[in-house]
Amino acid sequence: MFVHPLQMERRVKAAPSFPLLLFFFLLSLFPGGTVTLAQAQGHRRWCVAKPSSDDATLTANLNFACSHVDCGVLRVGGECFFPNSLISHASLAMNIYYQSMGRNYWNCYFNNSALIAETDPSELFTSSVFDSSIDFFWVA
Repeated sequence: MFVHPLQMERRVKAAPSFPLLLFFFLLSLFPGGTVTLAQAQGHRRWCVAKPSSDDATLTANLNFACSHVDCGVLRVGGECFFPNSLISHASLAMNIYYQSMGRNYWNCYFNNSALIAETDPSELFTSSVFDSSIDFFWVA
C-alpha cells in the first residue's frame, strides 16, 4: 500500500494529540482534579461553618468530620485546640475533611451548614492557620 508523504505527515502530527487527550481524560477521573488545577492558578478555598449554625449542627458536623479524618490537633493540648470554641473546632474539622476528600463543593455541604471561603479564615483565629494545601494547616 502506497502512502502519500502528505498523508503520512498528517498522521504524525495527529499522533501527539491522542496522549494529550488521554492525559486530560485521566485527570478528569480523579476527584478534585479540576480544583487542583484551579489552586495551581492561585485559587485557594477553605470549608468553614456558617456563623448561623446552631450548636447541635456544629457538634454533628464535628463528629462526622472527625469520624473520617484525624482531628488530633483539636484535642486538649493539640496544636489547634485554641481558640476553644465549638464553631472554630467544627470549622477546622470540616476544612480538614473538605481538603482531604478532594476539595469538591459537595465535601463542604454538611447539610447546608457550611460554606466555601475564598478568603483565608485564619485571620479570625490566633493559634492555627488554615491552609488549603495538602498539609491542611500549620501552627502560626
